[in-house]
Amino acid sequence: MKKIFLLMFVFAGFYSCTDDITDLNEDTVNPTAVPAEFLFSNAEKNMVDQMVNTSVNLNVFRLFMQQWTETTYTDESNYDVATRTIPDNHWQAIYRDVLRDLKESRKVLATEVYTGTTQEIADKEIERTNKGHLIDIMTAYAYSVLVDTFGNVPYTEALDPLDHPLPAYDDAKTIYKDLISKLTIASHGLDTSHGSFDTQDLIYGGDTSQWQKFANSLRLRMAINMDDIDHTYASAQVVSAVTDGVILTNNDNTDLSYLAAKPNTNPIFVDVISTGRDDFVPTSTIIDKMNALNDPRRAAYFTQIGGIYEGGTPGDSNNFANFSHIGTMIVEPTFEGTIMDAAEVEFLLAEAVERGIPIAGTAESHYNAAITASMSYWGVSPVAIAAYLAQPSVAYATATGPWQQKIGEQAYLALYNRGFEAWISWRRLNYPVLIAPADANETEVPTRLTYPAREETLNATNVEAASTAIGGNTLTTHIFWDVN
Repeated sequence: MKKIFLLMFVFAGFYSCTDDITDLNEDTVNPTAVPAEFLFSNAEKNMVDQMVNTSVNLNVFRLFMQQWTETTYTDESNYDVATRTIPDNHWQAIYRDVLRDLKESRKVLATEVYTGTTQEIADKEIERTNKGHLIDIMTAYAYSVLVDTFGNVPYTEALDPLDHPLPAYDDAKTIYKDLISKLTIASHGLDTSHGSFDTQDLIYGGDTSQWQKFANSLRLRMAINMDDIDHTYASAQVVSAVTDGVILTNNDNTDLSYLAAKPNTNPIFVDVISTGRDDFVPTSTIIDKMNALNDPRRAAYFTQIGGIYEGGTPGDSNNFANFSHIGTMIVEPTFEGTIMDAAEVEFLLAEAVERGIPIAGTAESHYNAAITASMSYWGVSPVAIAAYLAQPSVAYATATGPWQQKIGEQAYLALYNRGFEAWISWRRLNYPVLIAPADANETEVPTRLTYPAREETLNATNVEAASTAIGGNTLTTHIFWDVN
């Protein structure tokens, strides 16, 4: 209930009318200045909303990864991102609704004046520092999503409309390294004996030790992404992140808990259930793979149709009534939104071992731990997990292909409903092999989003320079770490 009131208060603070300057017309109910805590809460919710929602106006990564496909309108499943200006919307959601609020939260936080005893003030100062580190971690996450989506993006001149109304685009690799550095500083700087945003932190409730694990896990992901282009650097960063402590249990997953009442329900519930529209079905791409492996997660991922699991063809006009539907657990209004979990981290650790990075454990042990974490999260019993892992087609020693295929195929299944993260894994490992739909606008699955049309119009010189630097502003241009 506290979170309901919190979010209502945040939205009231942003959208209430406070332009009147006379005492008579002064709004004495809604705040003219929003507290740092509420700005941070709003940024968290907007960030997670953007990553987990399935609105075709905002997030099409499940469609790119052929986890879901459309029924009536198939434009986005066929890689049309221009009609609904999807790159503009994704860009705006992160820069305007997340990064701007985080920047403002930091500004407000810096102006807070504390009173009380000497010890009370000292404790508040430590909490202020912790809050600043949480802002840095969320900021780094948001920028990592932008880089992983577009490549070069505004960074050093971003969010500064007075001095830099037309910001330059920074080199993506340089941004990545700076973000990893900021995450390291934040992780090391957090004082876990003190709190931070407490209940206003909608992800970890102010638990700084869990924020450390998220920061380190994000460092791990970003370092693994860079391994193909700079093994020495990536290896050092992986070892450092793992040593500092990463997410290894589902209790530490980076989740935002949604509520039963609008507007604070999971966006998937809004897009799939509340609208009353039948726009999506899971695809044959993922269901056929899971059927072949007798994967016990199917009961959570999908519904049955005629006693079987059957997916639609990516990009086709699939009749909603003829195929399995999205699993009931996923479309619950209170289903949490996840941006990092133990399964993803364990797959990254399996990769690290195969890449020759000196961490504890074997590729097989981490691979098994990843599958176990995923299945446990989705309610699969230990007996069923053991039986799944024992299948020759799943067991690490006997599964088909090189390590990239073994890990990539299973990571793809575990990252169901996490389209963006599945997209990252697929671009890095090139597995599973995905075929573009027959009627798609591209002959290949997209490897980035194009720059927003609004940016091309208003910031044309900088967009042109960025496009040239990355090798072209197309959906199939590879960003800097995607070299294979």
